[in-house]
Amino acid sequence: MGIFDFLKSDKKKTQEQVQQRADEGAGPSRSAAADAASATRAAAERMAAAAPPRPGPAPATPTPGSAAHKAVPATPRTTAMPKPAPPSTRPGAAHTPTPHSAAHKAVPAAPMGKPQPAAQRRTYTVRQGDTLAAIAGRELGNEARWRELYAMNRGVIGDNPDLVPPGAVLTLPL
Repeated sequence: MGIFDFLKSDKKKTQEQVQQRADEGAGPSRSAAADAASATRAAAERMAAAAPPRPGPAPATPTPGSAAHKAVPATPRTTAMPKPAPPSTRPGAAHTPTPHSAAHKAVPAAPMGKPQPAAQRRTYTVRQGDTLAAIAGRELGNEARWRELYAMNRGVIGDNPDLVPPGAVLTLPL
């Protein structure tokens, strides 16, 4: 007899002992389990009866490769139209045109805020060899603020922040 045969026989003995113990105490425990199972089934049936009915399967839709698909005419798709804005509830309120309306194109852009007085606005005239980082370090005290300087003066400088034209007048942040 090999080692595995010994283990099999030991396992078999253990199973037989468990079965014997179950058979000895099977009377009351099996009836309790059966009662619990029947109570669970009854509760599930009550819940199913009280629940709203489930919708049935959806009608079959013909696939593009099927013969039924070729026999059914395509339904026209409607495009969603933008809803008109509700009328203002305030008396005398002006209509605000939407970006898609013709009136929007006819209305001039809203005026920007008042320009700052010259006394509050600081400027700097670019000299030959200046860079935004050097200007920011000298005038703003921090070379890392060159991006802020560029953002404020992009129209004067152009798309390339490395090419600052000499003689350009830059507005400095306060």
